[in-house]
This record gives sequence, structure tokens and C-alpha cells, in this order.
Amino acid sequence: MSVRLTTAQALVRFLAAQHTERDGVRRRLITGMWGIFGHGNVAGLGQALVEYADVMPYHQGRNEQAMVHAAVGHARQLNRLSAQAVTTSIGPGATNLVTGAALATINRLPVLLLPGDYFAAHPADPLLQQLEHPVEADVSVNDTLRPVSRYFDRIARPEALIASALQAMRVLTDPAETGAVTLALPQDVQAEAYDWPEEFFAERVWRVRRPAPDPAELAEAVRAIRAAERPLLVAGGGVHHSEAEAALRAFAEATGIPVASTQAGKGSLRHDHPADLGGIGHTGTAVADGLARTADLVIGVGTRYTDFTTASGTLFQHPEVGFLNLNITAFDAHKLAARTLVCDARSGLERLTEALDGHRVDPAYEAEYRTGKERWEQVVEAACRAGDPSAVPTQTQVLGALDAVVGETDVVINAAGSLPGDLHKLWRARSPRQYHLEYGYSCMGYEIPAAIGVQQAAPDTVVWALVGDGTYLMMPTEIVTAVQEGLPVNLVLVQNHGYASIGGLSESVGGERYGTAYRHRAADGTFTGAPLPVDLAANAASLGMEVLRAKTVAELRDALARARASDRPTCVYVETDPAPTAPPAEAWWDVPVAETATRKAAIGAREQYDRQVAARRRHL
Repeated sequence: MSVRLTTAQALVRFLAAQHTERDGVRRRLITGMWGIFGHGNVAGLGQALVEYADVMPYHQGRNEQAMVHAAVGHARQLNRLSAQAVTTSIGPGATNLVTGAALATINRLPVLLLPGDYFAAHPADPLLQQLEHPVEADVSVNDTLRPVSRYFDRIARPEALIASALQAMRVLTDPAETGAVTLALPQDVQAEAYDWPEEFFAERVWRVRRPAPDPAELAEAVRAIRAAERPLLVAGGGVHHSEAEAALRAFAEATGIPVASTQAGKGSLRHDHPADLGGIGHTGTAVADGLARTADLVIGVGTRYTDFTTASGTLFQHPEVGFLNLNITAFDAHKLAARTLVCDARSGLERLTEALDGHRVDPAYEAEYRTGKERWEQVVEAACRAGDPSAVPTQTQVLGALDAVVGETDVVINAAGSLPGDLHKLWRARSPRQYHLEYGYSCMGYEIPAAIGVQQAAPDTVVWALVGDGTYLMMPTEIVTAVQEGLPVNLVLVQNHGYASIGGLSESVGGERYGTAYRHRAADGTFTGAPLPVDLAANAASLGMEVLRAKTVAELRDALARARASDRPTCVYVETDPAPTAPPAEAWWDVPVAETATRKAAIGAREQYDRQVAARRRHL
């Protein structure tokens, strides 16, 4: 039997019938579709979404990149077991997806991209918004999505969708392969009818595997851990994706091995767990980085080992340091010439704990890192503690005030600027999903749309988007979406009149903070001390948010409490004292400095750079 539908109608019906299952729990795979309509998708997917509005929820976005960010935030909150689709017109609508697709793929998070494409039949050539390639007539702007997609296909005929749609679902649900998946849809093919087999629309369940460790690899891993005197576990985002937090806690409690976390892995243990050392790497804590320098075995669980984690290859300094990587992706497991344990994080940790059979680190080592943890907690208190309630708050005091307000399961979202470093060092994560940092791509503009996606995934959860003025100006548009959808996201808008993070980096590498402040520009190209007359709070209010302005520490505390109790999108706007109050970096990060220059700042920065880079190691 067959059903005659357009390609777009068939795709919507197919997506509505897909589910995932892990640990016996079934979930809908594609929970909804984001879209901005134009030529290329309005008559195809646009009509199909109207036709099947009862089975496929539609969400209206304002910026194509932001729609992908929202879908990524949604998928992360749901541990990659559900995802959302995004449809756009051809041309700029499609190319606006590239940044979001790169973010999704780098972070190993599933999102289905459905950009419109040029006519497959070429009835007119060129079209509006068509890129004409002189030697490859089948190239369209959608080909820019190929390198940032884990799977890409252009559906040139209706029947081609059948095999491609199944492959797309396979990749979206594969924990080792997932990321952005792109099906480019020529606008004429979207509207073309075809006799589809009924089986294409049957309920289908994609089981998300938990592969167990190979016995030989497990035995070697156990031998390595037993032989180590100063082991350190680095928890990455894979711990969360696998829902392995309880298994990690059991492993740490059974072995006494301390746990440091990447940006994606923070919250794998509660902040007050005796084995939790906080963040590691360039933005890590003193206790975590101190132990990393002396660790003789580094156990990576679900981490990609970015340069922020390894301090650009300078962090792990023990002469005989070795690595053991537990990762569902062999590509990541083999990094740093490690012993490998290619398996699901929860399955692997459970088997390791069982196989170690009571093995525990030396009590003196435990006492050492617990003392270091206590010392670091004093640093956190000093940075976040508010003194004079009538004073203008610093950025770390903003975090301290928020820490005092959030509930156990609130979600705090950030991605770029100076806030990620402060949060990684100072935030006290209370639950697995409370700390939501997108630092694989560190994309400015991610926070507000991601907060929307998280709120959709967890309607009863209080969601906070922490945004500096620089990242706010990148993408405030989705405030309108939050208002339209009635999503009570909370925005904490920190105004320090410039790119504070890049300004600090610029100063450290000899760039003298050039071009990093929002200031009036004089005729000679220099910047005056007066800030621009820009009112970001008024902008947020004009887009539909309730805005609470806080000028002092006391006002900030009150505003945050009011925002948390609100049932509508609310912005807490605060101008901060720009004086840096966060603890300095405990480890290096490689940003090459001009090898030759005439300015004193650059010459001094290069001398410092040469000293630091000499400590880099190749772990072979």
C-alpha cells in the first residue's frame, strides 16, 4: 500500500513517527520544528507543517543561527535523546545555519537542518539568491554545511528521501557520531507528489546503545589504575550525555580518585562532594590544576581534551604521566596516545568500579586534595562575597548573588566572554544539568536562544541566561520568540561597556586592548573615555521583556529573587564595576604573540610567550 503525499508532507509525517529508547525509556526523537519561511521552504515544508500541525509542533524563530542554538540547548538538556529540526529558505537563510551547525557538531549534539535549495529541475537559471559556480553547476550555498555536518545529502528526487531520512535518524541517535545532520531540500522537490510506501510512516524506535568495554581493554585499564600513585579523573560532557553521574560518584567514592571537570563536564559531581575539585585547565581551580601537574595517570571520561583543558599541552607535567581515556568515540579515546576504553561512560565506569574491587588511593593523597579543595573554597568565598550592599557589584559578586538565589535544579547558561572563565572557577554546581556552558565553539549569541530550547525541554525548570553586553548585541532577537511562546526565561545582562574577555587577552598579548571597548571614537582613531549612550535594558524592554535595573549589590539581590519568581520573560540588568576580581588563570593558554614588533607591550608579551611555550609537551 502507498500514500500519495508531497516530499515535504512525507518528511514531516516520517519525523513525527521517530522515537529513541535507552534503558527502557522511550522518547520522541524530533519534538518540534523551528522555521523562518521564505522562498525555498514556504510552499513545501511551510505547507506541510500546516497540514500536519497536530503531529509536529512549529516554533517561529527570528534568526536562523539562533534557531539552531535553541535546538542545541534543547538536545543537551535532554541528554541527546531528543532533538529538534530547523527549516530555512534558500540563500542567506540557509547560510545563516553554518555557525549553529558547527557548534552542534563540535559539541556532539544532535540537530536536524532542513534548508531549502535551488530547483532540482533547473527551470530557470539563475534564481533569486542563487550562487552561480562557473565549473560546478550542482553546487549551492548549502554546500557550506558539508564540513560542519555529520551527515549531508541533497534530496534531488522524492524517492531519495527514504534512504536518506533513515540515515539521518541513524546519525542523530548514534552517541558516537551525532551532531548536525543536513538534508538540503530543493524547493520543487519539496512540493512534488510521490506514492510513498506506508511502511515509511510506521512508528520506528532507534535504540541508543550503551556499549560495554572490551574485556582486554578493561583489564589493562584496571592494571594502570592500580599502579598509579596520583591518579586524576577528568570528567567531560560525555558523563552528562550518558547520564553517568551516579556511576562516577560511585567510582570516586570507591577509589578515592579525585575528579576535575571540563566546561562541558562540570556538575558531574556536586560541588560539595569531597572528590570534586572543580574546573581544570586554563580556567580551572588551583587545586585541580595543581594535581594535574603531578598526576601520574589522567583518566579522561567523555572529554575531547581541548586546549583549554590541557593548557595547550603544558598542564600534565609528571615525567611519566600516562593517559587512560574512556570514551564512546574511538577518535577521542585515542588522544594523547592514551590507553583506550571505548565504551559508554556509565557502562565503563560501572565495570571499572567493579573490577577494581576495593582498590583505593593512598589516604595521604586524599588528605592532600581535600585540603586543597578547602583552600580553594575560601578563594571562591572571597571573590563572590558582597561587602557594601550599596556598592556597584563586580562580575564575581553578580555570580555570588545568583548563587544565593538559584534552586537545586535551576539551569544557568553561558557561552562566551569573560563569564565562562569566572563560572568554571567559581560556580557551585548543585545538579547535573545546572551548569550549561557551551565552550566547544564558545559562540557569542548562544545564551538567549539556548535558554529557550532548555525551557521548552524542561518547562517547570527555572532557566537563567548570563549574557555580557558584547554577546547580547550579537543576538537579542530571540527575546521576541520567548515572549511569543510565553517562556519565562531569565536574562542576567551584565554591562561593562565592551569585550572584557578579549580586552584582557589583548592586553596580555601586546594588543593594548585596541578595538575592544564600546567608546566614542575621535577623529584620530583613538577612543575617548566616555561610554556610548546605549541603553541595552531599554532594548530588552522594547522586545517584550520585563526589565529590572539593579545599580547596587542590594538591588541586584532583590531583582534576581523577583526574576526567579516571575512567570514571564524577565531581564535583570546590572552595570558592573570593571575591576577584575576573579582569581587569575592557574594555567596557560596558547595565543601566539607577534614575533617582531616595535611597541613595548608586544615585545614584553613575546618574551613571556617564549617562556610559556617552552613548557609544552607532546604526550606520545
